[in-house]
Amino acid sequence: MKIAFVGAGRLGQTLAAAFFEAGWAVTGVASRSAGSSDLLAKAAGAGCTVYRHPQEAVDAADLVFLTVPDDAIQSLASGLRWRQGQSVVHCSGATEVSVLAQAQEQGAQIGGFHPLQLFADPVLALPRVAGSSVAIEACEALLPTLTQLAESVGYRPITLPPGVRGRYHAATNYSASFLLSLLREACDLWNAFGVDDKTALAALLPLAHGTLDAAEARGLAGALSGPISRGDAGVVRRHVTDLAATSADAVEFYRTMARRQILLAKENGRLSPDDIARVEASLG
Repeated sequence: MKIAFVGAGRLGQTLAAAFFEAGWAVTGVASRSAGSSDLLAKAAGAGCTVYRHPQEAVDAADLVFLTVPDDAIQSLASGLRWRQGQSVVHCSGATEVSVLAQAQEQGAQIGGFHPLQLFADPVLALPRVAGSSVAIEACEALLPTLTQLAESVGYRPITLPPGVRGRYHAATNYSASFLLSLLREACDLWNAFGVDDKTALAALLPLAHGTLDAAEARGLAGALSGPISRGDAGVVRRHVTDLAATSADAVEFYRTMARRQILLAKENGRLSPDDIARVEASLG
């Protein structure tokens, strides 16, 4: 199977290198950036040709990865010629596979292949492919091929049904970039009494790492710690009182997060109904 990439950014460069190392034939790349195309071709081995036009890369491949920005996927796919039995996938998390409908109408099999990892630096991203997950959505005929491709490089495949990509992608933000929003809120509270971000993060990041390690080892409910996990309504009430003195926004944000944590405490099962009721009442 000959694989080609249209778009040669950091994601494409990482996937091309991973596929090549796993023994797949990455035979072509086309990109608006000649420099990026050269980097991807280098990562994909001597058999990868740099094409000036995307159609040339498509014509020479059996499976085409469209590794371009989300807003460009539909117009790019619609402007290319596809053939019966060929396959084309995009690597967006939020964009529906249906944007490739015109390729499907021409006989191509369509799908989505969204790796759940960061690609800020392909050199660092490549060794992290193995052990990461990838969300795959594809027609019945293409799904086994994409699953085999994923497993060959060490990805753990997750199969998505059609129409759920908005919810799926929103959830990935909770476990990735939204963690930064939580840390920003924590640093802001410490900034208010004179602790700068560098000092705050040096103290808070070990707590975050410890929580993630505990979640990996014991599951979400099993990793729960802090006053809500202990049913310490007095501490929760103190949090609410002090945060209310800073801003209404700060206390409402805390209440939202605390109510979600109460659900974990219920799942954990260590607190009695009376303990839960007292914690809920302490939120005001």
